[in-house]
Amino acid sequence: MNLSPKINRYDSPQSLERLLLLITTLIKYPGIGCADPDRTLNGKHHNALELVRDKLREIAASLQIELPDNYPAIPTIRKDLELLKDYEILDRRMYRWGYYLGTGVMNKRELKAAFNALESQAIYQGDPELRKIYHTLKRRMKGFEFGDRQDFFYPVRQHLNRAINYTDPQEMMKKGKYQHTLFHQIETLENAIIKGQAIELFRDRDPYQQEQLGFVSVYPLQLIYYDIAWYLIYEDYRDCTLSVERIDRFKDHLKIITSEGRNVSEQKTSLDNAHKLLKNGWGLYLGNAEEQQRELQGKLDLLDFKVRFYPPVNRFIAEGELRHPRQSIKKHKEEYLDYSVKLPPRSLKEFGIWVNKYLDCAMVLSPPKLVEEHRNKALALAKRYGF
Repeated sequence: MNLSPKINRYDSPQSLERLLLLITTLIKYPGIGCADPDRTLNGKHHNALELVRDKLREIAASLQIELPDNYPAIPTIRKDLELLKDYEILDRRMYRWGYYLGTGVMNKRELKAAFNALESQAIYQGDPELRKIYHTLKRRMKGFEFGDRQDFFYPVRQHLNRAINYTDPQEMMKKGKYQHTLFHQIETLENAIIKGQAIELFRDRDPYQQEQLGFVSVYPLQLIYYDIAWYLIYEDYRDCTLSVERIDRFKDHLKIITSEGRNVSEQKTSLDNAHKLLKNGWGLYLGNAEEQQRELQGKLDLLDFKVRFYPPVNRFIAEGELRHPRQSIKKHKEEYLDYSVKLPPRSLKEFGIWVNKYLDCAMVLSPPKLVEEHRNKALALAKRYGF
């Protein structure tokens, strides 16, 4: 195809400027031209190119470029889009769900992997913000060609860990399950994390019965998904204790204490310390302030945890080569397997919960406190069954 006649139309400064403004519009507003599903058109016909022109004029104004009234004309924009298709800046296909250029910073295979991860977090982990993004992208990319006639939306990879509680306020309203939890303040919470603001929250549930109900002032550090739910990593505003708590155990009360906030380096230091504690221990409990300081300074004595696993569980335990960075696995042929790991005392309860999953196939050998607890639970279970 000889494109010279077409490109010759852009030999004037105004036409070249218009083309550059159009490309800028498609870069800054991917999906432009698609009708907003949350807005009504009041019976008017949807014109995708009018939306493109409106954004193009907004960008021109922001760059202090004066354009004539009603410029550019809709047929002119249509010709400009055809030129972008001729040069393969746009794909030669219909853009019913908005215009966008290529795949941005990713190639098609990378975009596929990222979209699958987004889909999992939106559907199974129930992230309300990512659900909106997921549905927007899925609508926008209808007709996107992945290559070799492959279905782009086929979920090759997915994370099936599913949240066991409601996380999306819109879903709650649709199902009549409205719950006044911190999920209703998630956007404000995320902004507080970014700005390093101290906030006041209200904890209204304490299943561990540690008398930690009521108001708490914290620096929120990060939202994490773990196993079955979303959690908040935070630092106590007064004594700097690091903690991890399920988001749904807080009410929807959120008050900004320090509007200016602290700098990013302070936030990052606290977050790094929290992750060091998570990596060092077992589970999500991080201990009290004194234990944390000693542990982070390398001055806390660790306990030797040792469990003997019998068939058939021993074969599954042997597969977990990266279960913990300090673990040791010693196999005794097919008779049993000894699993050893050094952990801080705060991990006693959560490690015990993990061992309890294996019932009669596990015998705790150390530490003595856990041996006694595991034995007592076995006796209690036998008693419950009438033995």
